[in-house]
Amino acid sequence: MKKIFGNTGGLKANQIHRLENLYRRRIPPAYILTSELALEMSRLSREISRQIGLMINRTGNIIFVIVGDHQGIVIPDTSDYRVDPGRLRGLRCIHTHLSNESLTKDDLTDLALLRLDIIASIRVTPDGLPAEIHMGHIAPKQGSGEIYQTQILKPNELDIGCLELIRALETEFSRSFVLKDAAAGKERALLVSVSTDFRQKAEESLEELKELTESCGIEVASTILQHRKKIDPRFLMGRGKLSELSILAVFERITMVIFDTELNPAQIRSITDQVDLKIIDRTQLILDIFAQRAQSREGKLQVELAQMKYLLPRLVTKNTAMSRLTGGIGGRGPGETKLEINRRRVRDRIHILEKALDQVLKQRKQQKSKRNKQSLPVISIVGYTNAGKSTLLNTLTKSNVLVENRLFATLDPSSRRMRFPREMEVIITDTVGFIRNLPKELMVAFRATLEELESADLLLHVIDLSNPRFEDQIQSVDKILEELNLERIPILCVLNKQDLVPEEMVEKYCRQYKAIPISATNASTLTPMIEKMESIIHDISFPYS
Repeated sequence: MKKIFGNTGGLKANQIHRLENLYRRRIPPAYILTSELALEMSRLSREISRQIGLMINRTGNIIFVIVGDHQGIVIPDTSDYRVDPGRLRGLRCIHTHLSNESLTKDDLTDLALLRLDIIASIRVTPDGLPAEIHMGHIAPKQGSGEIYQTQILKPNELDIGCLELIRALETEFSRSFVLKDAAAGKERALLVSVSTDFRQKAEESLEELKELTESCGIEVASTILQHRKKIDPRFLMGRGKLSELSILAVFERITMVIFDTELNPAQIRSITDQVDLKIIDRTQLILDIFAQRAQSREGKLQVELAQMKYLLPRLVTKNTAMSRLTGGIGGRGPGETKLEINRRRVRDRIHILEKALDQVLKQRKQQKSKRNKQSLPVISIVGYTNAGKSTLLNTLTKSNVLVENRLFATLDPSSRRMRFPREMEVIITDTVGFIRNLPKELMVAFRATLEELESADLLLHVIDLSNPRFEDQIQSVDKILEELNLERIPILCVLNKQDLVPEEMVEKYCRQYKAIPISATNASTLTPMIEKMESIIHDISFPYS
């Protein structure tokens, strides 16, 4: 006999046998369930004083028999029954209610989160008879804003054309997707921000997440911003909000959810247990962007190391199927679980990558020592991602470094020689762009690149004045420079894209930040900046002249 799921403790042998016999029942396609089955479930449920639930597939076969307590049931893992974006799972849940109640909020939440075809409850009388069946399903979006449709059925009115109803629902969903269908193979993401900050700050952060998502080549289907006094430690948002998120995913053909924060391993596990979608956080999104952009061997090593360090604490298993095969002694033999093997492999890979990056660091030190022998001053361009650093390097040195209007277009540092009007030669270096809350894994992995900044004689801080969040971006860059202990190095601030903002705004912020206005694409605007750079480098190189 198949397994009975849930709370079977204390049941008599004949009661368990009757529960097992439910697996033999088959429901005709037109029926939500048969009257005989409803009667048998009601009698048995009242007899054991526990709710009984059935999970039924579209062929009418019962795949799970579940026993709960007086208040509810716990639906087993249905992850083997995968669903395509915009479609339902192909399972319906029928269970008993021993109290005089209709479908509960938890019932409707399970309907949404699990993308069930239908959920129904049988109201059981004190005599153990089915009084009525309350049925609900997700409805295509109505003008009223209702997302569920419910109805009450009598025990002798269960021929509702069940299979046709489910197919009609999915047809309606398909019609609503005509204008929202993602391109073949392209992800559609729902962006979620759960914040305790001021709404404006949360909106700005969500807007930056949108830019990051599009920079990664993912289509943004919709956004959700929830303001909470306190973050839910398990789900971030409430379970009810997760239910709405799951329904939105059905309507918008969403394939993944991106959270505008870093999720801890427990939160990832809890959310993925509830929502049958890819779940990633802001850190993982940035790591994915870096993985796409890295071109040099060093960059690829750095990104892979950051990904491995991010992955290690998040290697979790959702079931016990891969428990110990044998009771091996010593923990390295055949008794080791699949999870432990994966963790060990990741740790081994981290060790290999760290050794490779240490070798890169030695090579950088050798290059630095050769450069020091030539006594060439170094100017490092720093700034928020997409502020125009690479564009400025190209204009100053007539180079062809990749330039794109997207976040983290270039990762690998580029160095070029430049000659000032006074015949002084310097090295100009373009570094990786900074971002708010730069993941600590990246800070560690890119230490060889970031340590290049330590040898700089001058930091050229490029600021995108046309970005409405530029003041927050300045604070983020200053914070990272402070964490890298680079405050001792002179910094020259330049306000880029002056041609895109009003003149009075340029003057105001030049005074505030003691900055020089430029347009990185227009070489004629760079003269004051070049003169200032030359003056600072001259004073550093010849302090007493």
